[in-house]
Amino acid sequence: MPRKNGEKKIQVISNEIANLPEYALVPVRDTVIFPHLMSPLIVGRDRSVRAIETANANNQRVVVFLQRDPEIQDPYFEDLFSIGTEVSLGRMLRMPDGTSSVIAQGEARVRLVEITQLEPYLRARVMPIVDPRDKTLETEALMRAVLALFEKAVHLTPNLPDDAYIAAMNSDTSGALADLVGSTLNLPIEKRQDLLDTLDPITRLQKVSVALAKELDVLELQSKIHTQVQEEVDKTQREYYLREQIKVIQHELGETDAQTRETNELREKITQAGMSKEARDKAEHELGRLTQMPSAAPETAIIRTYLDWLIALPWVKATTDNLDIPAAAKLLDEQHYGLKKAKERILEYIAVRKLAAEKMRSPILCFVGPPGTGKTSMGRSIAQALGRTFVRVSLGGIHDEAEIRGHRRTYIGALPGRILQTMKRAGTINPIFMLDEVDKIGMDFRGDPSAALLEVLDPEQNHAFSDHYLDVAYDLSKVMFITTANILEPIPPALRDRMEVIEFPGYIEEEKVAIARQFLVPRQKEEHGLKETPKFSDEAVRGLIREYTYEAGVRNLEREIANICRKVARTVAEGKRAPASVTGEALFKYLGPTKFTYGVKEEKDEIGVATGVAVSDAGGDTMAVEVTLMRGKGGLMLTGQLGDVMQESAQAALSYARTHSRELGLKVNFDKLDIHIHVPEGAIPKDGPSAGITIATALISALSRRAVHRDVAMTGEITLRGRVLPIGGLRDKVLAAHRAGLKTMLIPKKNKKDMVDIPKKVQREMQFVYVERMDQVLPVALSRGMQAKRGGK
Repeated sequence: MPRKNGEKKIQVISNEIANLPEYALVPVRDTVIFPHLMSPLIVGRDRSVRAIETANANNQRVVVFLQRDPEIQDPYFEDLFSIGTEVSLGRMLRMPDGTSSVIAQGEARVRLVEITQLEPYLRARVMPIVDPRDKTLETEALMRAVLALFEKAVHLTPNLPDDAYIAAMNSDTSGALADLVGSTLNLPIEKRQDLLDTLDPITRLQKVSVALAKELDVLELQSKIHTQVQEEVDKTQREYYLREQIKVIQHELGETDAQTRETNELREKITQAGMSKEARDKAEHELGRLTQMPSAAPETAIIRTYLDWLIALPWVKATTDNLDIPAAAKLLDEQHYGLKKAKERILEYIAVRKLAAEKMRSPILCFVGPPGTGKTSMGRSIAQALGRTFVRVSLGGIHDEAEIRGHRRTYIGALPGRILQTMKRAGTINPIFMLDEVDKIGMDFRGDPSAALLEVLDPEQNHAFSDHYLDVAYDLSKVMFITTANILEPIPPALRDRMEVIEFPGYIEEEKVAIARQFLVPRQKEEHGLKETPKFSDEAVRGLIREYTYEAGVRNLEREIANICRKVARTVAEGKRAPASVTGEALFKYLGPTKFTYGVKEEKDEIGVATGVAVSDAGGDTMAVEVTLMRGKGGLMLTGQLGDVMQESAQAALSYARTHSRELGLKVNFDKLDIHIHVPEGAIPKDGPSAGITIATALISALSRRAVHRDVAMTGEITLRGRVLPIGGLRDKVLAAHRAGLKTMLIPKKNKKDMVDIPKKVQREMQFVYVERMDQVLPVALSRGMQAKRGGK
């Protein structure tokens, strides 16, 4: 019996659903249509177009429902909001973009019950929803409050006509008023659907009242801002009008004097300079003081100079970046050989500027490398590639913080610092600004210039750089700063942390030959007025590199080429026949005796002499470590201007030799020997731990009377246990050994990862032995024991 009652109840519900009206359904993505209001309906899907065309053809209405997810192309029942609108349709128009537009008149709210058809368009059964028409005192009060707010909103919103308020006044129910006002508000689509879903008219009107109050607050604030702006504009126009009248009156009376003309010119220049608000206020304040001072007052010249500096600085003028990456790459390759890392970094910067112009910060780069490797000239090439102005400031030897920040105006003859002086010379706010020799900044009682540079080279601070003279914030954030240094160690850690370091390594012989042929020889011939002749043979260029220069860069090489060109130019100027070419044999004629000896420094294998390598400002260099033994009382003498760290390395080497004397076969009494360790070229200070294994090898060679191979170089720090620790500057050291003609080099095994920076040609021409302990060094370095395996490349 209960089962029959249940079946009967289900049948009744099914009959009720079957009796509900059925309409064509149009799903929409971003439109909510309210009852009793007209709204444009844009459709583009084939189903929706067919639904509207069929409804128009049969003079029928459709129902419109908003999708929950606008990305769904073919929505079904669960993809639509349950409350929609029954609408009447006007004429449908085809749009140029392929969509169709139709004017829709909302009739009533409907609830989606079921979808009855999918093709050729959606059809659905809906349940009509009718707003209750009861009107209580509470409803009346709420309607009046909403109308009062809406009236203010209409007055403050220029795109809302007065007819909207009239229509709202004539809304006879709270639900109709809520729908009308809600449709005019700039609400997100979710909020509009929420209003449509709210079936209780009072609750709906309360939501509209809250949204309307928020909108009114925004409109009032907007109106206030607009009024203030308009008042400021009116004030400026009034001042301008009055000043123009004063000018005309003074002109008619013939009262315009030189000081007045000068003041007017300054005021016009201040207006045209495009200064920041702070700077303009300051300039106008100082100009006001200037106009009130007698022309003979001492401070007049100070104020005038200050105003001239404010006006002369670039505030808004900027060059347009050239973002053509292939053209920039071609230009950089034409002007510089090698330097792959620096070129890649600049091309990456151009690429990011092309994709996110205003979002990225200007990089702070630091080019580090030996002299003559192209750091400064690369900066000029970067400026040319980007189409920017290039300016340069040399920081070498400055000791005064005021060189960076300027002097305060209380001092006689005060001026801005070098940063702003150079910005004035640049004339734009986005130059390539090179700070040369940043590693040679000094410090004394007048302050630390490197500390002042922290603000200049910090993207978080340099948008408001403070100069003591200017006394207003100046924006340096659009400047691309490039610093240069020979070595990183003297640069303070805080300043180094603000810069992106790009190393400019020394060149090998093949690279120098290519640079001389592509750049140096053609440039020097052009500068000396030589056209085709003379031609420099490869033999001559290699002779210059090997025997007349000894450097990591190419500066001295270019100087020697210029020396030859001058002598040839003199020959041509005297009417004599110029040589057709410069050969290796002719170098002595032009340059005299050779200055350097190419090849291994030591002529033969010697006892107590080992060859090490070091890094200096000029790149890498080889150095000999000499050890001699004398009768004495166990003393250790160190000469050659050795630093504290290098002296400690010598102590560690001696301690290792003493503690391992039995394993090393040293049959000496250390207590009766004085040991003298000397590193030649005593006028040059030397320091660092990397000579540890070199000192130990020379010491053990002297104690064991075993000669050290003259073609073996070595580098590595030694511990008391005989371990070999990694070192820095491997590339410069390897290139120095290669330049000296050494064939084998011992390096710490943990430095093997750094071999990727060594040119392939050097790796092919030299043998590298990777060592972890001192007992692996000695069989390779000393004359006996060479039959042991000597590592690998």
